[in-house]
Amino acid sequence: MAKLRVLVAGVIGWCLWLGVAPPVAAAASAVAPLPGPVVRGFDPPDQPWLAGHRGVDLLGTVGADVVAAMAGRVVYAGTLAGRGVVVVSHGALRTTYLPVIPTVAVGAQVGTGQVIGRLTGGHSCPGGTCLHWGLKRGDTYLDPLSLLDAGPVRLLPATATDLVGRLLSDRTQALSAGAPLPGLLTRPVPGAVGSTFGMRLHPIFHEWRLHNGVDLTAGCGTPIRAAADARVASVSRDPASGNRLELDHGEVGGHHLVTIYLHAQGFSVLPGANVRRGQVVGRVGSTGWSTGCHLHFTVKLDGSYTDPERFL
Repeated sequence: MAKLRVLVAGVIGWCLWLGVAPPVAAAASAVAPLPGPVVRGFDPPDQPWLAGHRGVDLLGTVGADVVAAMAGRVVYAGTLAGRGVVVVSHGALRTTYLPVIPTVAVGAQVGTGQVIGRLTGGHSCPGGTCLHWGLKRGDTYLDPLSLLDAGPVRLLPATATDLVGRLLSDRTQALSAGAPLPGLLTRPVPGAVGSTFGMRLHPIFHEWRLHNGVDLTAGCGTPIRAAADARVASVSRDPASGNRLELDHGEVGGHHLVTIYLHAQGFSVLPGANVRRGQVVGRVGSTGWSTGCHLHFTVKLDGSYTDPERFL
């Protein structure tokens, strides 16, 4: 039993690192379309035309059964942009599943947990192949995980140990190799990247300098959210950074991860406090060396600056 608790804690910890949000509108009749863990969470853009992640990715294996999350009617079962897609209508809501080989036809009534397709390749993710599961109400994308009832803790299959081990190994190798790991961190504000990581002409001093993070566009007063679970390492102010927050995320895949947030109006957390992924920690401002309201977001891996877009 002790080993089981450790395993469950490990899986839960892995999922939290990859942005699994708690249920917000649970539907008791809903189920996950695949049993695999979430390897990339819901991260919608603030504008429809911007980049984002409009669903969640569930790790699976090619050929695995994909089931309907809820009872409904199949309104699409075919190929879009070269990938198989199934769409199920649940009245005001629609769920989408891709890439799959559909095993149902348009117009078919399906029950909760009924097989609607089989997972195919074409949507790679850390650890292998993923199912992209989406949820919409009208034209609005919603978090599919909000359908799931948190419910009681369920026993995991014996294969879960190997699966979690493989996921952790893949993450460690990707971090060491400098490879991207999208979804490891949640975007702290919903805006697009206005200035990228790397050498640039400084907008105030007009000289070439390393831009050690990314500037995320956001209006004054926009909530700033923690990119992942962390301990508040410091809250400070200096002429360059303005109001500055440093969050220590501890060891991730054998590497020490820290995120830094600059130019805020102010922060609402204190040094030593523990914060959760997505928790509001401050408000966007234009303090310090800044030409307007935005968030300068920095990531340090083992003490060295790295491009935050690797992890968003």
